[in-house]
Amino acid sequence: MHNLFGRLKLRVSPLLTHVRYTHNKLTPSTVHLPTVYAMATPPGQKSAIAVIRVSGTYSKYVYHKLTRRKADPKPRTMLLRTLYDTSPALAEKTGLVLDQSLVSFSAAPHSFTGEDTLELYIHGGRAVAEGVLRSIGQLHSHAEDGPQIRYAEAGEFSRRAFQNEKFDLTEVEGIRDLIDAETESQRRSVLSSFSGSNKKLFDNWRSQLVNNVAQLTAVIDFGEDNDSIGSDNLRIFGNVEESVRILKRQVEQFLERVSRAQLLQDGLRVALVGAPNAGKSTLLNMLARDDVSLVSDVPGTTRDAVDRVLDMGGYKVVFSDTAGIRSDSSTSDAIEQMGIGRAEQRAQRSHMCVLVVDASKGGRLDPRLLSALPPDTPLVVVLNKVDLVSQEIVAIVTDHIREQLQRPGQQVLPVSCKLEEGTGALVEALLSSFKELAMVDEHGAGLSVSRRVRDTLTQDVLAGLEQFLVSADLGHDVAMAAEDLQGAIHGIGRITGENVGVEEVLGVVFSTFCVGK
Repeated sequence: MHNLFGRLKLRVSPLLTHVRYTHNKLTPSTVHLPTVYAMATPPGQKSAIAVIRVSGTYSKYVYHKLTRRKADPKPRTMLLRTLYDTSPALAEKTGLVLDQSLVSFSAAPHSFTGEDTLELYIHGGRAVAEGVLRSIGQLHSHAEDGPQIRYAEAGEFSRRAFQNEKFDLTEVEGIRDLIDAETESQRRSVLSSFSGSNKKLFDNWRSQLVNNVAQLTAVIDFGEDNDSIGSDNLRIFGNVEESVRILKRQVEQFLERVSRAQLLQDGLRVALVGAPNAGKSTLLNMLARDDVSLVSDVPGTTRDAVDRVLDMGGYKVVFSDTAGIRSDSSTSDAIEQMGIGRAEQRAQRSHMCVLVVDASKGGRLDPRLLSALPPDTPLVVVLNKVDLVSQEIVAIVTDHIREQLQRPGQQVLPVSCKLEEGTGALVEALLSSFKELAMVDEHGAGLSVSRRVRDTLTQDVLAGLEQFLVSADLGHDVAMAAEDLQGAIHGIGRITGENVGVEEVLGVVFSTFCVGK
């Protein structure tokens, strides 16, 4: 056995060497590519400052031509420079001044892209920006050995950063999602990808799988039979099998957290349900601090669902004010009946329901309203209009509501939307439910990865692990089992960008980036 593991050590090294070789092939240097430039701030908008980014071999050349300075710019230093039009038709000494700009130069590889990078902080007028961009474009040479300079494609700066190994694909996608983040919870969630913590996790999984494949390779090479396990190697295979089972659970738990955290990106859907005139519309208006829904003392005013997207405590929440739900015998209005049907549908499709009850009506819940509440959907109960009744009545009504709901421990929150009393406790209860739904950590962050990563984890990594366990159960076919694990390894490589051709996935990854990124 000792001799077996001694040989096993020799087997691991070539495998890891192959991984590094593959990685180096897939992330070539970008020195041979044209120098690119683009606006790094939104184009066409008037602002105090606009930023133009230039990246590539001819970044210094662009600096010299625009500033007419012979000395190279000092790296990582802000310099105040006059920018001149580079049109060949203008004499060197009489060239048109474009702007006065702060200029920053970063030498390769110490820049975002890993290339020489020039950034120009110009005044944000449209004419100024267009003049500077035009002057940079005029520096392009049609000669093969001349300066190759062109406008950047969407996401090209980030793509070059990936190709120069400044980031892996998960970190690059984190950059895009960070730019798109609209709420605090979204920002916190995407930091797991942007900061590289997801990459560390994926690298750890890959290392475990590489080690397992190496052990199986040793079993195949040194076992008694190439297709079965001898008694001496049974323990090795058992250890690998247990390791794969643990890893499979980790991947499944990761995907569950990612699925739940996706609610932070898409928005948590919350349906406000209750009897007519219970105060649902008033509650929504109070939460939104705006007149979102029409409020009236006439029951059945709300005929259709009214949606409003709110940023509540850093969470993106889509509140739906719905029609009051009451039994068919209580109304003969056909339009109201349609509204009640839509209210029931919203309750079924929502991630959470807020039941609004009128405290002055005794707390009796219509049977149709009770049946509209999905049993597995989190529920927050708001006892509204408590300003109209005594504390004793509030306690009696609260107990009555709990009895009808038959949800042990259900919290009932006394609120007066008219006087805006009890709203603090209501918001805290909603935020607590949001955190539980999205499975956020103690810092309020969920796990956020792209659709590409989720699909690859499910279709390649998890499928490979599951197939390995099937192969193991069918008689310990070691060669087939090892091949299944190789599929999972390749899947993780596709996630981080270490195991596929650049053109295969990079077009998809970077196509959603803005041009200046």
